[in-house]
Amino acid sequence: MSTITKVRYSDEELEEFRALIEEKIVKAEKQLDLYQEAFKNGSSNDTEDTAPTFKSFDDGSNTLSKEANSALAIRQGKFIRDLKNALIRIENKTYGVCRVTGKLINKERLKLVPHATLSIEAKNKQA
Repeated sequence: MSTITKVRYSDEELEEFRALIEEKIVKAEKQLDLYQEAFKNGSSNDTEDTAPTFKSFDDGSNTLSKEANSALAIRQGKFIRDLKNALIRIENKTYGVCRVTGKLINKERLKLVPHATLSIEAKNKQA
């Protein structure tokens, strides 16, 4: 008796993944807004109203904080883009298929990393 290898997730499974991804996008966009707001308003917590001697000590940490927020915002933007690309793969019914092996990515992996395009097998080969 031969076993049939599943080549894609069912429409019902894809809808489950869509709901999960859409929820993650909403949360990620809220987080991105916070990072961008913190970056724009980075000067609101600095020492502009205190003596210049104290200001010089604080300039470095203020710059570092802005750079950190900027880096977080860029990373968050990429995460949102990857999630939206996953939605496109759901539409195309190619979601969950490893781009290297062509096999289905483990469902538990996709629940943890819904934008994954590589199976653990393919990911390990890259390392």
